[in-house]
Order: sequence, then C-alpha cells, then structure tokens
Amino acid sequence: MSLEQSRELLRTLKARFEKNRNRHKELDWTKIQTKLETTAKKLWSLNEMERTGGEPDVVGYEKKTGEYIF
Repeated sequence: MSLEQSRELLRTLKARFEKNRNRHKELDWTKIQTKLETTAKKLWSLNEMERTGGEPDVVGYEKKTGEYIF
C-alpha cells in the first residue's frame, strides 16, 4: 500500500469508528490508529476488506493479547 492509500484508509476507518461509537465506547481511536500505523500487515488486511466491499470497524479489544478486533 502506498502512503496515500494508508492515509485514506485510516481516514475512512476513523470516520466509521466515530459514526459507530456505540460499538466501542470505551476505546480510543488514537491508540487504535497508532497500532495500525505500526502494523502494515493488519492495515493491508483491513484495506482488502474495504476494497472488496466490507466495512471493517472496531468491535472490541482483547486485553490478553492487546489486539483490537475488527
């Protein structure tokens, strides 16, 4: 993914996160974005979901692993 594609995807994910706050009231977008920016493989997977018509959104957080669930 190019830098611009990554930025566009993060903008889309943030907008969806804000729109659906009821799904993840206790989560902070800044932490999620930081995690995604440092994990290119996960960002790529989310991009593929988005590209093929899925609408990935954060639905939870796994405390044991420190992973966000989309």
